[in-house]
Amino acid sequence: MSNKIALLEQSQLRTDLPKINIGDHIKVYVKIPEGDKIRLHPFEGTVIARKGSGLSSAITVRKVSFGEGVEKVFMVHSPSIQSVEVVRSSKVKRAKLYYLREKVGKKATL
Repeated sequence: MSNKIALLEQSQLRTDLPKINIGDHIKVYVKIPEGDKIRLHPFEGTVIARKGSGLSSAITVRKVSFGEGVEKVFMVHSPSIQSVEVVRSSKVKRAKLYYLREKVGKKATL
């Protein structure tokens, strides 16, 4: 039973995505349907967390927009994600970068 589920999940995993690590500054292109057209909306920010494994893995991306912190959780293998590009990589010593929520300005950069 679980072997069949694992095979089904394996067939739905995406292989076109780059290696995403904690602390990377990435740009995620999300498909947004508008009427009969599909628009690509970029969301650029820092990866502050990864959760799950396999098909249910998710990343939390944080950016500061007009002085207000915005976080979005993306399912990595979701079909609504067009592409992901790594803009900049940073070396960090933590698995979760939740401390960036309290930092402002240059102190919030890695």
